[in-house]
Amino acid sequence: CFFTFSTRLEDLRVKLENEGLVNISYVIVNHQETYSQRKFHLLKESVSDYITVYQQDEQQADVWTTLNGNKDDFLIYDRCGRLVYHLGLPYSFLSFQYVEESIKIAYCENKCGNCSYMEPEIDGICENITKKADEKLAEIEPKPTGQHSHHHNLHRRRQHH
Repeated sequence: CFFTFSTRLEDLRVKLENEGLVNISYVIVNHQETYSQRKFHLLKESVSDYITVYQQDEQQADVWTTLNGNKDDFLIYDRCGRLVYHLGLPYSFLSFQYVEESIKIAYCENKCGNCSYMEPEIDGICENITKKADEKLAEIEPKPTGQHSHHHNLHRRRQHH
């Protein structure tokens, strides 16, 4: 199970990097239970050096409890360290687009205005991502038929939870 997860996370990391989304930190927090601790080395070997695998100590407070989450959750922070998304099951399955889209939104949106962490090339990358998403949406938009055709303009809404 963890091999599939780690492979998909690595694939997502590479995909986003190829789209220009760089300087993203990925961290896997291994569960505290004994079984997970015994499999730590396999988990660490299943991802590249670009993904950190953090092993919790049995004696420390559980990271997931501290973060009000569960072991299969994705917590997505912006570049200023603010939590933007907390995705739990089934939204954390990497076979769906929720994690990828949430990372893109956290990467591209300027929630607090002018940001000292933004780099000039990020604007171009984010415009390209938005343009591609709009083109995909236009492809699935229903075409008007008949005399009383009305053009309905679909607007994507991004809701933050």
